[in-house]
Amino acid sequence: MKLGFARVPAQGYRKPAFFYGWYIVGTGFFSHVACAFSLSSTLSVFLKPLSEDLGVSRGIFSLLRTGELLITAIMSPVVGPLLDRYSGRWLMAIGALASGAGFILLGQAQEFWQFLLLRWLLVTIGVAFMGYMVVHVAISRWFIRKRGRAIAIANLGQGLAKVSIPLLAASLFVWLGWRQTWTVFGILTLLLVVVPAIVFMRRSPEDMGLHPDGAQGPSSALPSGREMKLSAAQRQALAADVPWSQAELLRTRAFWLIVITFGIANVGVAGLNLHIFAYVTDIGYSALAAATVMSIIAFTQLGSILFWGFISERVDIRKAVMMKFLVQALGLLLAITTTRLGPIYVGFFLYGIGLGGVQVLQEVIWANYFGRISLGKVRGLGLLFTHAFAAVGPPFFGFLFDLTKGYFASFFLFATALVVSAFLILLVRPPQKQSLGNFFMGF
Repeated sequence: MKLGFARVPAQGYRKPAFFYGWYIVGTGFFSHVACAFSLSSTLSVFLKPLSEDLGVSRGIFSLLRTGELLITAIMSPVVGPLLDRYSGRWLMAIGALASGAGFILLGQAQEFWQFLLLRWLLVTIGVAFMGYMVVHVAISRWFIRKRGRAIAIANLGQGLAKVSIPLLAASLFVWLGWRQTWTVFGILTLLLVVVPAIVFMRRSPEDMGLHPDGAQGPSSALPSGREMKLSAAQRQALAADVPWSQAELLRTRAFWLIVITFGIANVGVAGLNLHIFAYVTDIGYSALAAATVMSIIAFTQLGSILFWGFISERVDIRKAVMMKFLVQALGLLLAITTTRLGPIYVGFFLYGIGLGGVQVLQEVIWANYFGRISLGKVRGLGLLFTHAFAAVGPPFFGFLFDLTKGYFASFFLFATALVVSAFLILLVRPPQKQSLGNFFMGF
C-alpha cells in the first residue's frame, strides 16, 4: 500500500518487539480521560446547582452545550487538514494547555456569561485540538488489521472516565464545591495530556520507517481471508487508499449517508447526556441514584467497547452499526416506559452497551471507506455536520422539558431516531470518485 505521506524506511531497520503504534493508543487513552471532563455527562452533574447559582433556566443553560458542539463542528475542518499535514503532538499539547487553563478559570466565574465564554473559548477549542478526532485519526493511520481493537482500547479511557467522573464530580462537589471541582479537572488535564503528547505522538508509521500494525512490509498489512474476516468496505479501503478533496467528499453518497446516520442519532445522545441526571431526580429519585444511573451507562459502555472493536474487524461494519443502534433503542425504550428503579437500571444497562459502539464503529467505518491518506480532512468535514446535528440535542431536550414539564417526549423521539439510523446505515456503499452528475444519479 503506497500512501501519500509515506517516507522511505530507514536503512537497516529491524522490526522492534513492541509496535510503536501502541504508544499512540496509550496517549489517546489518557487524552480521552481528560476530554471526558468536558462532556455532557460530566456537565450534567452540575446542571441543577449551576443553573440555580448562576440564575438561568435549564433551556438557557443547555445552549452552553449547543455552542460547544457548534464550535467543535466549525473547528473540525480546520484541525483535520492540520492533522493530515503534521502529527498530533503539538495540536494535543496546545489543546490540553488551553482546556486545562479554561477548567481552572471556570471556578472563578461569577456570571453565566463568564462561565459560557470560558467554556467556549478555552475548554471547547482546547478539546477540539486534543480530542477524539485527533486521537482516532492518528490511531487509524497506525493500524489497519487491528484498527477496531486499537480504537476500542483508546476509548476505554473515556469509558473509564464516564464510570468514575460522575461519582467523582458529585463527591468533589460536596467536599469542595463546584468551583474547586473544575480546578481539579484542569490540573488533571494538564498532567494527563501535555507530556505524553509531546513525547509519544507521531503522524504515521511510515514517518518512522514502519508499516501499519507492525507488519514486515506493505503487503503483509493485507490479511488473508483465513487470518482476518473483513467487510467489503474495509477491503475496498485497503485496496484503494486514495486522497480525497473536500469537493470529492461532498459528491459521494457514502459521505452523506454516514453523516446523516450518525448525525440524527447524535441529536439524542447529546441531549440525553446533559439531561439524564435531571431526569432521574425529577421522577423522584435521589442524586445518588441519578449518579448511579449515569455510572451504569458508563460502566456498560466501558465493558462493551472492546466487544464492538472486535466485532468491527469480523463482520460487515454496517451490520455492526445497525446492531449497536437497535440495542440502544431497546434499552432506552425499556428505561423510559417505567418509573421503577430496577427496570430503569436494566434499560440504561442495555443503552450503555449500544453506546459503547458509537465512537469505535463510527471511526472504523470512516477509515474503512475513505482510507488513511486524507482521513483528517474526511473526519474534519464529517464532524462539521455530525456536530451540527448534535448541537440541536441539548436545547431540544431542555426547551421541550420547559414546554411539557417532562422528558418523555424527547427521550421517545430519540429512541425513534435510533431505529431510523439502524436501517439507514445499511444503504451505505463503498465510495468512488465521481462527477456531480453521477452523484445525483446515485440517488
